Amino acid sequence: MSNKSKRFPPEFRERAACMVLEEEKNHPSRWSAVMMIAPKLDIHPDTLSKWTRVHERANASAVSDLPDREKIRQLERENRELRQANEILRKASAYFAQAELDRIFRP
Repeated sequence: MSNKSKRFPPEFRERAACMVLEEEKNHPSRWSAVMMIAPKLDIHPDTLSKWTRVHERANASAVSDLPDREKIRQLERENRELRQANEILRKASAYFAQAELDRIFRP
């Protein structure tokens, strides 16, 4: 283990990675967020990018799939409701179109 790897404590690395993930929302790419934050923390951008990837991987395994399953269920329900609404609108449109045609051609 070199001196450079001991230079930044794990808490600092984690906080720096969190800063990138938070700031990423305000930038077109993760790299642009890294490029903005790295100089402020006196870290090489590649290092900060690596810390961010490691942080993401570590937290991804800790996150449960339950919220994702709930989101999928909610989206499936919404999809089903939208399909039903589209079918109703399609039938109503056909009904009113036919009524308009009947109205025009009656003597």
